[in-house]
Amino acid sequence: MKTNLKKFGFCMMSAAFILQATSMGASAANGNHSNSSIHEKKIVNVAHRGASGYAPEHTIPAYQMGEQMKGDYIEIDLQMTKDGRLVAMHDEKVDRTTNGTGLVKDLTLAEIKKLDAGTWFNEKYPQLAKEGYEGLKVPTLEEVLKKFGKKANYYIETKSPGVYPGMEEELLQVLEEYKMVDSKGRTKNVLIQSFSKESLMKVHDLNPRLPLVQLFSYKNQATISDEELESIKEYAVGVGPNFSKVDGQYVKMVRNHDLQFHPYTVNERADMKKALEWGATGLFTNYPDVFNEVLSEYKHKDNGNKVTK
Repeated sequence: MKTNLKKFGFCMMSAAFILQATSMGASAANGNHSNSSIHEKKIVNVAHRGASGYAPEHTIPAYQMGEQMKGDYIEIDLQMTKDGRLVAMHDEKVDRTTNGTGLVKDLTLAEIKKLDAGTWFNEKYPQLAKEGYEGLKVPTLEEVLKKFGKKANYYIETKSPGVYPGMEEELLQVLEEYKMVDSKGRTKNVLIQSFSKESLMKVHDLNPRLPLVQLFSYKNQATISDEELESIKEYAVGVGPNFSKVDGQYVKMVRNHDLQFHPYTVNERADMKKALEWGATGLFTNYPDVFNEVLSEYKHKDNGNKVTK
């Protein structure tokens, strides 16, 4: 009898150990991104191209202003030069935000560095013009990381990755070089986003621990299926659609799948409030100071409601 009890106890312990190991394995498989600050219970304020409502987008002053306005993330759109360097710029062409012309991919970094990335802003927005914006340079990804360091959070987008072979490898190499990821490939202050699923999958294959966000651009009313969301969840931690085309049901579906919801670009107070009411876990805005005001009002109102219940 004692022998049988011992055998039974041993079997139970073995089963428990196997169950625990299986559970830990599953947690590891599903929790590759759990180290990311995106999983904190905080609604994130992403300074879109820096505080681009007040300063020339994707310049150091715009990023600095975003930090001063207590934006949680510096958003960096990446393009790649002819000689393989990653620079902060939204468009494939330099025409809109510099005094130059042509495609980034056809210009070397040295040529990009000769361009004026700030005067256009003074001319377009004279009420916000500052002498210091004249002659601003296009920053490289390395320069941004060096300037703001490991204490800042970065929301980095691979723009037009199909145009730039090797963009993902270069991005991960730079992140490693500036110690934005640890020896196990984990990060606490970087999110990588893209409209290209292929680009995100490539990053995921290179380093499955990096938190990724799938962007969407809808021309008509946004819809998404449970199947799509489950597929996204296999490689990403969230989605980022254009806010103007989504509704409360869309947000609800995303959140029901335990994915983060970070719409772009939300600049009006009424839209910010609506996004929060729908359940957004963060948003992109050109005015991080305004969103912080709205967020503070929303939290105060929410706390007030809890007290009266």
